[in-house]
Amino acid sequence: MKTGEIAAYGLLGAPLAAAALPVYLHIPKLYAEHYGLSLALLGGLLFAARLLDALADPLIGAFSDRARGRRVLVLAGLLPLAIGLPALVRPAAGIDPVLWLTGALLLVYAGYSLATINYGAWGAELSATPALGTRLVASREGWALVGVVAASVAPGLLADQAPAGLWRATLYWLPWLVLAAALTLTRVPDTRAAAVQPPLRDTARELAAHARFRRLLAVFALNGIAAAIPGTLVLFFIADVLVEPAREGLFLALYFMAGIAALPMWTWLADRFGRARCWALSMLLAIAAFGGAWTLEAGDAPLFMAICIGSGIALGADLALPPALLAGLIADRREALPAGGAFGVWTLVTKLNLALAAGLALPALALLGYRPGVQDEAGRAALTAVYALLPLGLKAAALCLLWPAMRWLEAGDLYRSEGVKA
Repeated sequence: MKTGEIAAYGLLGAPLAAAALPVYLHIPKLYAEHYGLSLALLGGLLFAARLLDALADPLIGAFSDRARGRRVLVLAGLLPLAIGLPALVRPAAGIDPVLWLTGALLLVYAGYSLATINYGAWGAELSATPALGTRLVASREGWALVGVVAASVAPGLLADQAPAGLWRATLYWLPWLVLAAALTLTRVPDTRAAAVQPPLRDTARELAAHARFRRLLAVFALNGIAAAIPGTLVLFFIADVLVEPAREGLFLALYFMAGIAALPMWTWLADRFGRARCWALSMLLAIAAFGGAWTLEAGDAPLFMAICIGSGIALGADLALPPALLAGLIADRREALPAGGAFGVWTLVTKLNLALAAGLALPALALLGYRPGVQDEAGRAALTAVYALLPLGLKAAALCLLWPAMRWLEAGDLYRSEGVKA
């Protein structure tokens, strides 16, 4: 593939990621503080909606493998996403916010799932070599980080109040989505010449029998939960522990910009030393960088900035290397692994991570006595423990699961053919 085609493939990742950020980051705080939903109710609702959405992903992936090409499926997913996101950030007056949130979430999730599963599978099918696969993923995730940075700072720049800022950011997001989709869908080849129509049970059997896919998925799940918990709670932590709500955009921007800056480094290291090895290295970095978060209190903004930068550097590997490893497994013809089905399960696990983070962390905080905006000592201690300590244990568990399997996971991704020792 030409460099321009690789860049064009990645472009759509920016508005897709920009759409995901408010859903997983801003919506819990928005509906808790501005629309009166309790943390327990909100956590249960988000968990149920995300669980339902996640369970649909393997079916979406399996049925997508039966379609002739990926372009039309990506486009079909973008349409409900473009309708649902504006509805999500601005509930209609006179309608129960619980009902509105439920309906808008289901619309957003349906469109996002259909688009992202086929977008990811499209890139995997284009990955003729491991190096090309890494660059396609790096292009997609690099542009995704650009989208996340834009989405994190735009609400604060566009308005002082969160609801108004999110609404204006969404209005700017719509033409961005249209432009990026037009460039990606018209300039990137779709290599699927004909539909693949395996029975659904055959797809499920191939996924379940693939031992390296199961191990990669388990590591990805543990690592993802470790990232999802602080992602769900970071705005509460900034507001009620650091007491720096005006700087939340700055903190998020530092985190994601560090990830953008680190992507070329991780891509180079992965080509030289292997993707699984570099992923393990990034986990060690994340543990070292985030280890001091549990000691922070009001006035520690400079230390939190340093933590954001260090964690953001590790984020670059988290975004680029696991999907690149998955693409390598799909490209290895010695073991059948259907692209759509694999990315459907991959997306399911991603969403289950987010569902567990919201469904467990938010109600747990409520039980421990934390209330948003109430800065009492016990509440801050509970928030700090769940935000900072629990993810460290999960990240360490993911590293322990990955470490003995690094050579095995890379055994089939053709590294030997490119001169890198397996």
